Amino acid sequence: MEIICPLCNGLKKSNQICSNCNIPMKDTGPIENYFDEYSPYLDKSITQFLNSENPEICVHLFKCESCGRDERISISKEFH
Repeated sequence: MEIICPLCNGLKKSNQICSNCNIPMKDTGPIENYFDEYSPYLDKSITQFLNSENPEICVHLFKCESCGRDERISISKEFH
């Protein structure tokens, strides 16, 4: 068994609601993908500790496609 992010691995869908518009926000992926142009291509073993001090958390960036608001949400990793 290993500990993984359920959103990154497609095991769950997000249900984050925009506080401005009350519509579902889009999960645009883990925040470490936005550090620089090469971040999305780096191995997770390199980037997994860059977005949180807790290895059991994966921080995702959510964006509202209506008003443009974005929010960082901590996602608890799970054993699989």
